[in-house]
Amino acid sequence: MRVAVLRGVGDMAMEQRPVPRPGPGEVLVRVTAVGMCGSDVHYYEHGRIGDFVVEQPLVLGHEPAGEVVDLGAGVTRARIGQRVSIEPGRPCFTCTQCLTGRYNLCPDMRFFATPPVDGALCEYVAVHESFAHPVPDSMSDDAAALLEPLSVGVWAARKGGAGPGSRVLVNGAGPIGLVTVQVAVASGAAEVVVADVNPARLVLAGQLGATGSIDVSVSPVDEEGYEPDVLLECSGNPRATRSAIGAVAPGGRAVLVGSGSDDIPLPLSALQRREIELVGTFRYANTWPTAIALASSGRVDLDALVTGHFGLDDAELALTAAARDATAVKAVVRP
Repeated sequence: MRVAVLRGVGDMAMEQRPVPRPGPGEVLVRVTAVGMCGSDVHYYEHGRIGDFVVEQPLVLGHEPAGEVVDLGAGVTRARIGQRVSIEPGRPCFTCTQCLTGRYNLCPDMRFFATPPVDGALCEYVAVHESFAHPVPDSMSDDAAALLEPLSVGVWAARKGGAGPGSRVLVNGAGPIGLVTVQVAVASGAAEVVVADVNPARLVLAGQLGATGSIDVSVSPVDEEGYEPDVLLECSGNPRATRSAIGAVAPGGRAVLVGSGSDDIPLPLSALQRREIELVGTFRYANTWPTAIALASSGRVDLDALVTGHFGLDDAELALTAAARDATAVKAVVRP
């Protein structure tokens, strides 16, 4: 099969590799769509994210969808031909975190496109059958792939307690911020305000349901007078994060979703004086059923985020799309 491989910083190449064989309890999926994530771009541009360093050739891509074409031992034949969205991790299933439902915190998690584990910028992948989630025929391949970032938004909203009547600030209108806006709206939030420096993305956020917007290139969030009950921080920018936390209402909750720096300055006096809860998130757990329901019902529009399609041979163009076009939101590779 053909595989797009990151060989070093800014160095993508095509290779031929054997098609993987599904092991016991696994399915072989022919990949039909892969969304490009900011983490893929970061590995391409810098060769590392925190402690995760690309030390050998790495296949990027952790937002895949496809069709089941072969089965490992113990998997029912009924799965052949299923269209699926792939949850791109493989936990151990036996540790304390897994057994208590927090498998996203499994210390032995093998996650797609996280060194040294290869991702899905290829023609076929083998995954555990429990993490190949069937999707309805009404859902596009693009949307099935983007259930992965939607799951990040679902997890963030859950951790923040966004629900009926709540006032929500989504800080950052990148792909994660834009799906998080939609999840907050679908959760019944009374107000969903989004903050960003990109006017085009603020407009798109409004089209996707945001009730208000803040252009932080004009005015910082904490000077706008808006006091959300829930902050869903999706920018990963240290200055923007600090400013947004400073806006949270007394007794509110700030959820850190975006990752852009190992250290950020925190307004500790405001956190203490206002009794603001600061919550971290890491990926997701048990979110695909909710994500599928939101997308298939039309309450979340994932296709609206796609601004470019690329073949596997053009994976490098997909990774650099946002750098070339400020209006680009989500690039999708179709192997």
